[in-house]
Amino acid sequence: MFKALVLNEVEGKTVSAIENLELDALPQEEVLVEVDYSSLNYKDGLAVTGAGKIIRNFPMVPGIDLVGTVKESASEQFKAGDKVIMTGWGVGENYWGGYSQLARMKAEWLVPLPEGMDPRWSMEIGTAGLTAMLCVMALEEGGVKPESGPIVVTGAAGGVGSVAVSILAGLGYEVHAVTGRAETEAYLRELGASEIVSRESMAEKSRPLERQRWAGAVDTVGDAILARVLAEMNYSGVVAACGLAAGYKLPTTVMPFILRNVRLQGVDSVMCPVDRRQQAWQRLQTELPAKALGEISELIALEEVPDYADKIINGQVRGRVVVDLKK
Repeated sequence: MFKALVLNEVEGKTVSAIENLELDALPQEEVLVEVDYSSLNYKDGLAVTGAGKIIRNFPMVPGIDLVGTVKESASEQFKAGDKVIMTGWGVGENYWGGYSQLARMKAEWLVPLPEGMDPRWSMEIGTAGLTAMLCVMALEEGGVKPESGPIVVTGAAGGVGSVAVSILAGLGYEVHAVTGRAETEAYLRELGASEIVSRESMAEKSRPLERQRWAGAVDTVGDAILARVLAEMNYSGVVAACGLAAGYKLPTTVMPFILRNVRLQGVDSVMCPVDRRQQAWQRLQTELPAKALGEISELIALEEVPDYADKIINGQVRGRVVVDLKK
């Protein structure tokens, strides 16, 4: 028997419950993993609360991240005892995920835990940290360097934003952090932000082109804020867009792209190829300041996930939440 958080649909509503399951309840995939930790992301919050149409097939075990130890493997890629990480691939949405003490995974969903990386630390990073590093890589590949000018990070107090601020500051960039919560200012400055920008000012409707302010941007929110970011980009600036917490629409024009040579680069961590994932994880191991993780993470038990899911979709969680499956 093992413990898992299971979602069911009752009278059109998503209901979560901690259940004790038998091994044969798990999907029949190649690799059986004993899960050490998972994490709580915005998408997990939407799934657990039912606030978003994330889950379409019930019952479902949510949790889009996990780290653990291989117990059994029918794949030549992994053997019993290997430490592995899983993020993305629709796990926790279309396939049973990480909020379970045991999980069965396809081999191609897994990457080895980088040597020397603590399992809990990997989930303090999690999908949010992986996405943040992929955004940083997109800025670098677009030619944005520390000397290019300020980088703006929207939704900076959230999981992706927090890690992005920390990585960018550690690499020598001048980081301006956008937040709607005044109480997070000291926290963001500790992570390395040099300036705090109010969410209200960034959400104001923008003209097609505004005063140039940013050499690069990591945008986690979309909609009107992304439109303003684009209107304020420097010539040849790059925007790495990875989220839509404020909405999926983009009320802008083509003018920033044509007249200022701005690049809007989408960043996806769900279907990201394995080799790029491994590159990002290796860089996270060396370039995410270890001291930052203590500032941006909180450890909870599986039983606390529903409560924290409500909090994260209501903007009441800062940084990263790690779920301990060993309790």
